[in-house]
Amino acid sequence: MQHLGKIRSFALELAGGPAQGVYRGGELLAGQVVLELATGLKVRALEVCARGLATAHWLESRSVGMNTVYSDYSAYEPYLRSRYQLIRDNGEVTVLQAGKHEFPFTFQLPETLATSFEGRHGNVRYWVKAKLHRPWSVVKKAKKEFTVIEPIDINTPALLAPQAGVKEKLARAWYCNRGQVSVSAKIDRKGYTPGEVIPIFAEIDNCSTRTVVPKAAIIQTQTFIARGAKKQKKSVVASIAGDSIAAGKREVWHGRALKIPPVGPSILQCRIIRVEYALKVCVDIPGTSKLLLELPLVIGTIPLHPFGSRTSSVSSQYSVNLDWLRMVIPEEPEAPPEYSSVVSSEESAQNLSPPCQDELGNCLEGPFFAYIQEFRYRPPPLYSEVDPNPTSDSIRPRCMTC
Repeated sequence: MQHLGKIRSFALELAGGPAQGVYRGGELLAGQVVLELATGLKVRALEVCARGLATAHWLESRSVGMNTVYSDYSAYEPYLRSRYQLIRDNGEVTVLQAGKHEFPFTFQLPETLATSFEGRHGNVRYWVKAKLHRPWSVVKKAKKEFTVIEPIDINTPALLAPQAGVKEKLARAWYCNRGQVSVSAKIDRKGYTPGEVIPIFAEIDNCSTRTVVPKAAIIQTQTFIARGAKKQKKSVVASIAGDSIAAGKREVWHGRALKIPPVGPSILQCRIIRVEYALKVCVDIPGTSKLLLELPLVIGTIPLHPFGSRTSSVSSQYSVNLDWLRMVIPEEPEAPPEYSSVVSSEESAQNLSPPCQDELGNCLEGPFFAYIQEFRYRPPPLYSEVDPNPTSDSIRPRCMTC
């Protein structure tokens, strides 16, 4: 860093959040102000402040006669505003000796924050700023931004509910009826996380006289609100196209895959900025407008629990083999063999010992491993055709009325 007279360096360092510098509401923001001096320095005060702010802004123009009038739309919503004095301004001057000085600080983040966001007409930003006050000198500043991601757990009933819809449209050209085109689509749930695959189940009926083309896309809608007005920006983040459907034909999608790219999570709680997603299934009809069917989506941050749903995404995230769930029990089961004839005494002793972490890998995690461990390392009882506790004939049956 460039030497600036007596001050060699003045910077902010953050300790880093639990997920590599990413924080969430309610966590502790810790760091330090690093000041390196070439010679002694007189300091009046040193303070650090943490800020978080959502901002929406855009301009709209309209013509009034020969002139153009611009309307300014701005809105702000604060989320974080804290200050901490490292060297108090008590009217006296503090002399810092030459060398490196470190001033630690901590901030408790509020429980409710909005996810960091950068858009065309607004943003949500968080930063920490340090100010060094010296006698008869300008205030020296250092700034450090950090990221906040508020968790959205898709393992909730509302986000695990299937989404479905039906739409139909009359294909017209020059006031002539060309027939009807209909589409019905369904997805297994409303909530997904980036990197997951959405299986789309759809049925497209082309009863018109034209060839149509079905498509599907994930649409991101950014909504900015200021002074009672709204400004929206829509963009396609992922899309797929189906095969052409001839006149009078039908096409069925049996789980057509659409992968979610790395996108930011949904922002639904901010008052002036909203980020929403939707799955749109459309059919291009020549000579008329498109047939559109929209299903709402929520992009979350906490992925689907491995055993919270029976969707296809479970097997894609975990390597546990679940084929045994599809096995059926025979009507007349055979007698199981004796445990000693299948497992030797050495293997039995080895199985009863705790498993090594290197042998398990990452395929068994959480409470499911506890169940597997109990099932795997407990030997079954010995099987015998002869009852080990037979009833004796000499024992007289007890009268139940006595």
